[in-house]
Amino acid sequence: SNLVRRLYEHRTGKFKNSFTHRYALTKLVYYEVFLNIEDAIAREKQIKGGSRLKKEKLILSINPEWLDLSLE
Repeated sequence: SNLVRRLYEHRTGKFKNSFTHRYALTKLVYYEVFLNIEDAIAREKQIKGGSRLKKEKLILSINPEWLDLSLE
């Protein structure tokens, strides 16, 4: 619900057992905007449940250079 807060949490390692902390992932390469939190959660679960290849294709469709979109 708050992208700025979530980026901060990932970059500061707030959740020590998280995937992003374990692999030191700090770059935002893809995001979607939703008006309804339930839709956002459902979409996040759908993406997380997909294969790595599907996730890479999704990122490449909007960010082929894998730039850090949080800098925009």
